[in-house]
Amino acid sequence: MSVDPRPELQYLKPAEHGGPDLAELNELGLSPDLILDFSTCINPFGPPPGWRKVLRSLPVEFYPDSDSTQLRRRLASKLGLSGERVLVGAGSVELLRLTTLSFLSPGDLVLIPQPTFGEYEMASRLAGARVLKVRGREEDDFRFDVEQLAHLLRRHRPRMIFLCNPNNPTGQYLKRQEVEVLLEASPESLLVLDEAYISFVRDPWPSLDLLNRGHVLILRSLTKDFSLAGVRLGYALASEKGISVLRRVQPPWSVNVVAQKLGLLALERDDWLEGCRRKLWREQVFLKRGISRLGFQVLPSKAHFFLVRVGRATRFRKLLLQRGILVRDCTSFGLPDHIRLSPRSRSHNRRLLLALSELREAL
Repeated sequence: MSVDPRPELQYLKPAEHGGPDLAELNELGLSPDLILDFSTCINPFGPPPGWRKVLRSLPVEFYPDSDSTQLRRRLASKLGLSGERVLVGAGSVELLRLTTLSFLSPGDLVLIPQPTFGEYEMASRLAGARVLKVRGREEDDFRFDVEQLAHLLRRHRPRMIFLCNPNNPTGQYLKRQEVEVLLEASPESLLVLDEAYISFVRDPWPSLDLLNRGHVLILRSLTKDFSLAGVRLGYALASEKGISVLRRVQPPWSVNVVAQKLGLLALERDDWLEGCRRKLWREQVFLKRGISRLGFQVLPSKAHFFLVRVGRATRFRKLLLQRGILVRDCTSFGLPDHIRLSPRSRSHNRRLLLALSELREAL
């Protein structure tokens, strides 16, 4: 094109994610249907019962409700919040970009602890913001140093800070007191608390009352909890004023009718989700023990997913993929010696352990 893009977009690169790359699979002659995917951190036990029936009765000939009114009100009731403090979105990425579009101006500073979800930086740079990154140390299992973060907040007074809790990819879960330290260190900063994986923490602390501070925005996911990755569904919680701003910039009809109807089904299936959680925690213990016995270093995690030090993660991922197993190469997180795994069923986890054992002997 003869028209140049905005300067801040010239060298912008898309964030990397888990999940199959169909072009890569075609090149390797692999069928997507035969791949065991340990690279994404969603519930591996599939959507809740009844989802097929919902799909058979969808009014696809009509536009979806732009405000996701039924789903938003049901979420608000379930969480004990006013409906005006809830915004339903097409997954966390849309909500992240709505947040930076609404609250950042070009040149604003954003603090992003590392390693973490790459879309925080992407959303910030799309808004023209400057990004300050601080990394956890390998000797501390890449954990965020809360005192260091608080010092940086007091020193730089950023407009926004992103905090993934539990953190992707490390599984670190900050205590309430640690989050409060960060809030008190910079009351002028908007804290975006991403709780996409909160359902997979064994004993999470209640965070909703933090919204009363006025400078907290919480993001959560229905995609990961209920294995609805294909429809994209999440929600934001904030003050009424904050949500009203996000609603103004959200595109119309962004949450399709499939997502809205499946979201309503999901909210009625807490029992099913609890059963999935119990199975997932058992499988995490099984998988971590098996991997440790093979001689790999498994890093601690409070979530269901976890990091494994394998050395040369890109090569390791490729070798596993040739065996029909997909894992998350964490090079894009700045962790070129680590992969991230999320447990699946017992039979699938056994297949992964067998493949790891074979690789261990071959390397």
